[in-house]
Amino acid sequence: MWGSVISEWTSLLLRWLHVVAAIAWIGSSFYFIALDLSLRPKSDLPDGVQGEAWQVHGGGFYRIMKYLVAPSQMPDELTWFKWEAYTTWLSGFALMVVVYYLEADLFLVDKAILDLTPFQAGLFSFFSLALAWLLYEAACRSGLAQRELPFAIGGYLFLVALTYAFTHVLSGRGAFNQIGAIIGTIMVANVFALIIPNQKKIVASLIAGQAPDPKLGKASKERSVHNNYLTLPVVVLMISNHYPLLYATRFNWIIVAIILALGPVIRHFFNARHAGRKSPWWVWGVAAIGVIAILFLSAAGPRDVKTGALPAQPTLANVEEIVMSRCSMCHAAEPVWAGIVTAPKGILLDAPEHIHRNIRLIGRVAAWSNAMPPGNVTEMTSEERAMLAAYVEQAH
Repeated sequence: MWGSVISEWTSLLLRWLHVVAAIAWIGSSFYFIALDLSLRPKSDLPDGVQGEAWQVHGGGFYRIMKYLVAPSQMPDELTWFKWEAYTTWLSGFALMVVVYYLEADLFLVDKAILDLTPFQAGLFSFFSLALAWLLYEAACRSGLAQRELPFAIGGYLFLVALTYAFTHVLSGRGAFNQIGAIIGTIMVANVFALIIPNQKKIVASLIAGQAPDPKLGKASKERSVHNNYLTLPVVVLMISNHYPLLYATRFNWIIVAIILALGPVIRHFFNARHAGRKSPWWVWGVAAIGVIAILFLSAAGPRDVKTGALPAQPTLANVEEIVMSRCSMCHAAEPVWAGIVTAPKGILLDAPEHIHRNIRLIGRVAAWSNAMPPGNVTEMTSEERAMLAAYVEQAH
């Protein structure tokens, strides 16, 4: 019992920290991108200043200036923005260990997709995380990133290919988390491995009385722009585990491909507005088409859905038999599954009245998707899922 209680509270506290840190990091990132785009040149600015912006917030006026490279001398006080990013990644990785690695048989492995042990799935997840970042870093340092459009298209295809591979190795939920973790790792590594080191070099040059290398600031800005366009997709991927019709349906990898495209398109709209350019209203038409496509794709059902005729018209008794044999060992007043001491989310499915009350939820997680049982640990068959879907359809 205490092991389960400690695991649950650890997950909650890490998730809380992760969300708070992510709000701080993403918020400051969005703010500085918007600020950078809103800067305007003026004739009365100090030497080396690229532009200024006037802003009002909280009843006060702020005049903000940005130096193209750096001021002529080191200021007395300097605020660094790094721990928001570091804390987001560290808490996120710790949460990934607690939820996905220690509970790999439930959330990372789906033996219907590939028969992996929890240890094998964990190793695959960790090393693919590291390898994907190394490939991205090598591409950036090779100079490919300076050709923005080809690099963006290549990066997009790279992430889509990874998603397709992950959905054929890991569970749907694990695959979505994995691609989100890879994008998040790339973003944090941009801060840790390049942006902050370059800023430290610029500060060291100022302290030594030397002129900083302008290439350092340019390279940092390039990575900051990458992070700006990756932020919206990674947020969707990180919350996707609450939406089984996204991650546990037949075309889940195509859904990710659409999300990866829509995020940067939407950011383009706000970046254009912040820069004072004409608003690209076409973006919302593209976004609407993408969301409608996701809606239809998510309705396709699980990967192994059966389209043939059922042997008989399903009855509540048939549904009760399936749910009692595949779900009630966890969703019961006294669960018998190892490590589970209370029914997940307080949902009981150990009596006919409970099953009837939750029938639409059962349809969403076990018929229209294969999110439950997690990792299909109780080996619910595609015929059983089809029977659940047919019963829910006729009952409503």
